[in-house]
Amino acid sequence: MGLKLKVDSNEIPLNEFVEKILNGTITGAVTSLKGIKEDWINIEIKIRK
Repeated sequence: MGLKLKVDSNEIPLNEFVEKILNGTITGAVTSLKGIKEDWINIEIKIRK
């Protein structure tokens, strides 16, 4: 699995520890939602302030 973090179009480098934490948190939250299949391929999240 891969994870990229961009803030205002600037990619933020993530170390392996942070990538694993964010990846696990986001994947766990999304896959627990009703209607999400186990064979998902891509998750995209955009947050605007």
